Amino acid sequence: MVRTIAVLDDEEDILKLLRTYLTKAGFKVEALAEPEDFLKTVAHHPPDLILLDLMLPGTDGLEICRHLKKRPETASIPIIMLTARAQEADRVTGLELGADDYVTKPFSLRELEARIKAVLRRQEAVSPGSARKILAGGKLVIDSEQHEVRVNGQPIELSLAEFKILELLASRPRRVFSRDEILDHLWGQEKVVVTRTVDVHIRHLRQKLGKLSSLIQSVRGLGYKFEE
Repeated sequence: MVRTIAVLDDEEDILKLLRTYLTKAGFKVEALAEPEDFLKTVAHHPPDLILLDLMLPGTDGLEICRHLKKRPETASIPIIMLTARAQEADRVTGLELGADDYVTKPFSLRELEARIKAVLRRQEAVSPGSARKILAGGKLVIDSEQHEVRVNGQPIELSLAEFKILELLASRPRRVFSRDEILDHLWGQEKVVVTRTVDVHIRHLRQKLGKLSSLIQSVRGLGYKFEE
């Protein structure tokens, strides 16, 4: 299935470059320079992912992001922000509004492609078609739509951070996630916190999983993984 990417950027050279490169990478690209045209296009033909420039003449990209996340028809579309502003405060603000990633100009096209694919993979992991995961021989159930986790048929109470960590690790069993990757996934918790915060969430998560705590394994010097 061909994925569609909608791009909003006021620089024609960047639009042309992205259109050419991403089309060759196998995506369908809607590249637009005017915010009004962009919003109409996205509303009528929702893409699979949005690349959004923050620095637009007369328009704040953050406001566009806020607008998209408030509308039901566009709220679930993942957004990667493109900007020349590298300040941490800008990045945190964008993530708080619902952006999924943040790429600073100038950027590598190969890195951008990798980030696009990574965000789309995360989106697939929580899509309705795979919203309910049954793991550990049926002993663990993760329901993304209901935001519910059951251990041996019994629901357990998890904080948002704990739920998102478990969901992330279980989305790719045996794959090691670093603390920084987990913090990136927890953008709602603000990336300004120290990486050791992840260890605290993991400890609480293991306690609540009880006899299934061994599903979450530490990998010394690297991070954590889900091991059935």
